[in-house]
Amino acid sequence: MFRNKNNWLLLILTMAGIISLNACSHDRNSPGFDYFPDMKYSEALNPNGSSDITGNGASMMMPVKGTIPRGIVPYPYPKTDEGMTKAGENLHNPLDSTEANIERGKTEYEIYCGLCHGNDGEGDGILITNEKYPSSPPALTGEDILERPDGEIYHVITLGSAIMGAHASQIRPQDRWAIILYIKNVLAQTNESDKPE
Repeated sequence: MFRNKNNWLLLILTMAGIISLNACSHDRNSPGFDYFPDMKYSEALNPNGSSDITGNGASMMMPVKGTIPRGIVPYPYPKTDEGMTKAGENLHNPLDSTEANIERGKTEYEIYCGLCHGNDGEGDGILITNEKYPSSPPALTGEDILERPDGEIYHVITLGSAIMGAHASQIRPQDRWAIILYIKNVLAQTNESDKPE
């Protein structure tokens, strides 16, 4: 019947075309025929369960070493005095001193910083007055804090200091900058107005 290879190829292509078109549906509510339903309706693995697919039997795998989550930029400065100095020289607050940014800084400050540093920034937060820490944190309204570059304060919030823990995993970068705006524009001014003339 078909003595030529081209005729066989034409027959195979014609049949494939007919089968492909047969899978299409003119009904917009119907997706048509599923050729590989196991791919379309795959069963999700329980992340905390076991799996026969992986070599170690766990279904949730650790990311490849050096993997960085999308949208995250690794913090480039180490938790050293030199790292803090470099952060102070190279990092500058990208936020303007608007009312909205300062209000956001106040909200974040009261949630994360006020417990130790106190809502007025004097180092008398509830965790300190209840003697949960061996020493008081520095007053955030003192001259030494206010004269520091914003990048140094950002560095301390990000990586922590002597007894203060790192807050990078809790406070988003833009909120850290907003907290700095609040400290320098509100707490500092309150402290200045309380000083005797």
